Amino acid sequence: MYKTLALFLFIGPLAFSQITIKDSITTYPVSYATISFGNGNGIFADDEGQFYFTEKLYPDIDSLFISALGFKDLNVATKNLPNQLRMHPEAAELDEVVLDVALDRKFREENLKPYLDNDYYNCWLPTIESEIAVYFPKTTSQDQRLKTVFFPIALESKDWEKRNRKNSEKKKFSTLFKVKFYNNNDGVPDKVLTNETIVFRATEKDGDAFELQVDEFDIYIPENGFFVSLQVLGYTNKAGKLLPNKKYKEIKSKTGGIVKIPTNFRPLLPFTDKVEEKNTYIKRVFINGNNWVNFDKGNGLQSSLLKRDLFNYGIGLTYKTYKDE
Repeated sequence: MYKTLALFLFIGPLAFSQITIKDSITTYPVSYATISFGNGNGIFADDEGQFYFTEKLYPDIDSLFISALGFKDLNVATKNLPNQLRMHPEAAELDEVVLDVALDRKFREENLKPYLDNDYYNCWLPTIESEIAVYFPKTTSQDQRLKTVFFPIALESKDWEKRNRKNSEKKKFSTLFKVKFYNNNDGVPDKVLTNETIVFRATEKDGDAFELQVDEFDIYIPENGFFVSLQVLGYTNKAGKLLPNKKYKEIKSKTGGIVKIPTNFRPLLPFTDKVEEKNTYIKRVFINGNNWVNFDKGNGLQSSLLKRDLFNYGIGLTYKTYKDE
């Protein structure tokens, strides 16, 4: 009875703090929008455009900065926040996308295998404040279309003493990720190559790499290459629904102030030293105007990886390379 009452008291306030983001024209929900607090922290809307916000949860936040692919940014005050927000669609500029390639052309598949590693010490700990992107050059002058992306994930054993055994029982997780594809502008990610919102849910049952099929999005590789990015949105329930969890921990400092520490999410992302070029970049998504920086130059918090000469997240790809007619 006490557990039921506690659950009711927890859910009750949230029921009156649910905000829904909708398209101002179609009134459809804006899925997985980014809600920045302007202080380096933030949260995400779920697949129905919903998120939870109350002054009790976030007492020091007075403004929300909301962004989503295909929509104009929205800035709203938290005082008297309505339970429904409208975002205005924005015309997309997809200059680099080839749309007139015949589907019946002959092609060959080219594979770039992912770099796998379950060693905890060789992994990056993802937080929702960071987006990570990996650059891939175009490998030929022929038309190339992206078919599959393989995202390496590290599986951790429940029993640390048995961590090196393949048959050891793995820690369970259910985590939602957002994926974007960017063109290359002078060595850094720039415009998106598709305005589709692409997400996937990874669990320990997916093995050492999650296989994401992207053929349906018609992503053709620009002449100067492209970036694949990954961003953790948070944990989900068994049905894959994004959970409304607070995305950082508040810890009292020695001076009496409150320090906000981003929460790490599983699975961990293994890095590799098998790639000569330093092709991995990061950015903090909840800071307006923040720029992409190369992993080895702007990621002091991951110094342990840099000391081990681990500079790249080892994403794998499958291309369709079309034959010249």
